[in-house]
Amino acid sequence: MTFYTWKAEKIKKYGLVIILALFCAILLWVGQRSQLPVFSNKGEPRALSQGSEDTPYVALTFDISWGSEKVYDILKKLKAYDAHATFFVSGEWAERHPEILEAIQKGNHEVGMLGYRYESYLEQKPAEVDADLRHAKEAFDKLGYENIKWIRPPHGHFDKTVLNQIEKEGLQTVQWSINPRDWENPGTNKIINQVLEKSSKGDIILLHASDSVKQTSNALDVIIPGLKQKGLKFVSITELANGGKAKTTQVN
Repeated sequence: MTFYTWKAEKIKKYGLVIILALFCAILLWVGQRSQLPVFSNKGEPRALSQGSEDTPYVALTFDISWGSEKVYDILKKLKAYDAHATFFVSGEWAERHPEILEAIQKGNHEVGMLGYRYESYLEQKPAEVDADLRHAKEAFDKLGYENIKWIRPPHGHFDKTVLNQIEKEGLQTVQWSINPRDWENPGTNKIINQVLEKSSKGDIILLHASDSVKQTSNALDVIIPGLKQKGLKFVSITELANGGKAKTTQVN
């Protein structure tokens, strides 16, 4: 009788250990999942449009498809204010300006892509979009940027088909939540007001660093300190996405 009692207690003891181990494993899995952005819903791909509102993060993003002068002014401002950003550049531009791409990376900024030719994917056939995506990946791979995972479709144009094509290439689509339309050069103060009045935790701010923008660099002199005064921290898209539950946009 003693033997069976000892055996039952032993089974109970090890059973409890196994249950606790499974519980810890589940907690670890849930914790890891909570740090990953959810970009699909029932198999439907989505675009990252905003980070978590629970963390004081904001992402400055700059699109570049042509020109080589204004980007240096912007890089200087980011360095002066100790602000990190993500630059989305076209493959064609990257091939022409590898030295600028290197300067962006040396500034501890993240690099994303705008496709290769920077032509709207909604105005191209699916086969042409596939070719552009592959061409872009090849261009960045040759330049030594094999791990790029973020893409902002040219002009921000996409639909469900485009999102599926992007996902098949192992990339994630990034949109934005704040757009002061700086490429129109509406006035430095207007750009500043649009960003400071509307920005809050988790926002992705769309700006440009092509030579067409004339006021963005000066606007940063107020935008960056202003956002810092609101308690916001500048992070890359990767850091923003991993900082909590991200918001996404689904195309119906």
